[in-house]
Amino acid sequence: MATARTAAAIRSRALELGFVQVGFASPDVLPGRRFCADWLAAGYGAGMAFMARHGDRRADPSRQWPGVRTVICVAATYGAPTSVTAGYGRIAAYAAGPDYHDWLLARLQTLGQFVAAVAGRPVRCHACTDTAPVFERELAVRAGLGWRGRNTCLINRRVGSYTLLGELFTDLELVPDAPTPDGCGCCQRCLDACPTGALVQPYVLDSRRCLAYLTIEHRGALPRPLRPLLGTRVFGCDACQEVCPWNRRTRPGWPGPEPALAASELVDLLELDSAGFRRRYGSTPVARARRRGLRRNAAVALGNTGDRDSVPALVRTLSDDDAQVRGHAAWALGRLGGAAARAALEAASRREADPEAALEVLLALAEAAPA
Repeated sequence: MATARTAAAIRSRALELGFVQVGFASPDVLPGRRFCADWLAAGYGAGMAFMARHGDRRADPSRQWPGVRTVICVAATYGAPTSVTAGYGRIAAYAAGPDYHDWLLARLQTLGQFVAAVAGRPVRCHACTDTAPVFERELAVRAGLGWRGRNTCLINRRVGSYTLLGELFTDLELVPDAPTPDGCGCCQRCLDACPTGALVQPYVLDSRRCLAYLTIEHRGALPRPLRPLLGTRVFGCDACQEVCPWNRRTRPGWPGPEPALAASELVDLLELDSAGFRRRYGSTPVARARRRGLRRNAAVALGNTGDRDSVPALVRTLSDDDAQVRGHAAWALGRLGGAAARAALEAASRREADPEAALEVLLALAEAAPA
């Protein structure tokens, strides 16, 4: 067992590296596997089939890293969402900057080097931040970094929930920290604020209705009943965090948001070519949605603005090479209505060959107001 002085030195170094929290957890088997299995069985995992894989490894760190004695858990803040101008798409706050994986992993590796140096003997350390099948949030709870909130996010009394998590799995044995008591009480602001009712009950999220899942992970057409609830979100959703009382005193994040990433003009996103997408988003979390997904989301967001100035761009998109994007542009035109939108949809109905896009065009025509 490492000394208290060694543990204190590791905590101090983690804070110097820019982490706002650090705690030590035992690598014992985590009880979250049962919850995850039930959650998947209920269909709440939607299309995330990868969540069903490696169940034993997720719940038992020693299966991935034999000999692990301690999990050093850290958190970094990324700040609250910025306001968005009309006609611009909303991007989740954590994605409004460079890819956090690079930032966190580099500092975790530096911390691992320090752990080996301060231990005075050879020490193995494996850095992870959403890069291996691990129950990161549950480990963070065990390490005392916060509690699992009713919105399913990790919440800390001092820094709220706008945090990014990382871990060092090491064979250095440290005294574990005590878990933090639940601080949500009877509050249900997050459940009330969820635009789609994805928080089906406290601590349980149905990904099939979650706008974060739908705008990032989902590869198919967005469910028609949920499209109006998207608003102008094009990547992720912060609604359940924005209303959380523990986020009243959020602090600036690790890199700070970049205006060009925090929000972009929706028409610009709709017409973004492959080179432009790679240049703007290739090294950011937004790349996860892929160009097709981002343009699909932008089309729906334009339909939700109620602004017919975007009709020409949407009409041009009815001739796009991507059938899925064409279909969502048709939906937006049907929602905006007007003579120009109807004329374009009527023309598209005569030439559209893709079955799903053709159906979108017909449904949009049925909904489009003539003027």
